[in-house]
Amino acid sequence: MFGPISRLTDEAAYAALCVQSGLLGYVPPRSLPAIALAFKKYGGSGALPVIAAARYGSRTAIIDERGSLTYRELDERSNALAHAFRAQGLQPGEGVAILARNHRGFMEAFFAAAKCGARIILLNTDFAGPQIREVSEREGTHLLVHDDEYAGFLDGITPMRGRFRCWADEPGDDTIDALVSRFPKAAPPAPGRESKIVILTSGTTGTPKGATRPEPRSLAPLGALLSKVPIRAKGVTVLPAPMFHTLGFAHMLLAVGFGSTLVVRRRFDPALVIEDLATHRASMMVAVPVMLQRLVDLPGSAFEGRDLSSLKVIFVAGSQLGADLCKRITAAFGPVVYNLYGSTEVAYATVATPTELAREPGCVGTPVRGAVVRIYDDNGVEVPTGVTGRIFVGNSIQFEGYTGGGDKERIDGLMSSGDVGHFDETGLLFIDGRDDDMIVSGGENVFPGEVEELLAALPDVREVSAIGVPDDRFGQRLRAFVVLQDGASLSEDDVKQHVSANLARYKTPRDVVFLDELPRNPTGKVLKRKLAEL
Repeated sequence: MFGPISRLTDEAAYAALCVQSGLLGYVPPRSLPAIALAFKKYGGSGALPVIAAARYGSRTAIIDERGSLTYRELDERSNALAHAFRAQGLQPGEGVAILARNHRGFMEAFFAAAKCGARIILLNTDFAGPQIREVSEREGTHLLVHDDEYAGFLDGITPMRGRFRCWADEPGDDTIDALVSRFPKAAPPAPGRESKIVILTSGTTGTPKGATRPEPRSLAPLGALLSKVPIRAKGVTVLPAPMFHTLGFAHMLLAVGFGSTLVVRRRFDPALVIEDLATHRASMMVAVPVMLQRLVDLPGSAFEGRDLSSLKVIFVAGSQLGADLCKRITAAFGPVVYNLYGSTEVAYATVATPTELAREPGCVGTPVRGAVVRIYDDNGVEVPTGVTGRIFVGNSIQFEGYTGGGDKERIDGLMSSGDVGHFDETGLLFIDGRDDDMIVSGGENVFPGEVEELLAALPDVREVSAIGVPDDRFGQRLRAFVVLQDGASLSEDDVKQHVSANLARYKTPRDVVFLDELPRNPTGKVLKRKLAEL
């Protein structure tokens, strides 16, 4: 599947795409030794700010509520913080946990830990105290960096290398600003091992798991993305998606690699996102679907006088986009939507381009270069085109397994994504639901995603989710949870009649529950385990 000749061909294509994008370009000869040394000392993640400082120096790296930092300042501050972490006794391979919203402190702490060869654990900012304690203990936290607002959740957590605040309401010796001021800005010594990154799964159906991924050994992660998405160096990226999650984290790293200016805010405000897009002449925005939903729900006045013509890419992932929302985003921003399908475990699989979405707004596109996507039945046999089955993905940067043990199911070298879907006759992939979401009601297989997609297209419906619940007669029955648009009126019978008029009888929900909002995690995924408790 990934033979030597195929890999060489792909690598050549990736290199050409990287040159075209401006990622690979002229580097001042005097900077080459420092760049080569940084890779050798720190590996890819730790070397990124060093390379960006050498290539882009005085260019703005990040803009947040505190102002801006250049790439040179980001490199120097992460150097000083790495010295401080080592002074605390931090050893290569020990765990550094980061519990922070989107701001410069997240980036400084991450790159400092990478330069220490640490095992970096990105904690979900939506965790409650018990979850933070559980995950911190499970993942082996030796040093913790956190925003002030989470201090109340951290009682009883005393990492052996210390706790430090990266967004502080009040100054103090325990802030990373204080640490940076006390230590040298010169490059720290080589740690002797590369850092590892632990990204937590969403935990929408249970306890979040830690998923580790090795440092990339090729241009595949970048080239695969560039084979579908026209990202260009030295742009401006507005990033509402949280950086602790795969989507936001990957695009934070991409921005640094591309020398782009990253515009972030600690809390998502749709009106301020529009303001940032216009003010900073953003070329790219990275968001999850629920954020885009709130953008298109804004009144027309939020867009008046805002020049968004520089926006070339809206990159969306993290949960299912859906045909109706895709149409609304395109109507509001133009044909600039790129919809990625993947997961924390499998990384990337497909990307739907604006051309593909114009044809089929409910699709997730075709596989990116270097990825293989196949659909299997429950017996591990590949299914024909148009038939729904379990999605399996192959690429060169899949995760190494869960930190607590265990792995995803694999067939023929491909890894289960945990979803079910189908290919149409043109090769476009459609997601029909979660593998574990399928219910059997009266002997019939029902995928809630099909019902959700149908109901979401109703003008009166803002959002919808459906789950299976126990039923004495049918084994399971479908229950739909519906959030209406402001001022809308829709009855339970209206919902049922609409489904029965458009889908098979057995797919009609037997229960319809109206809610003010669906429970979601910070990346926008619906917490179906919470719905099951209602």
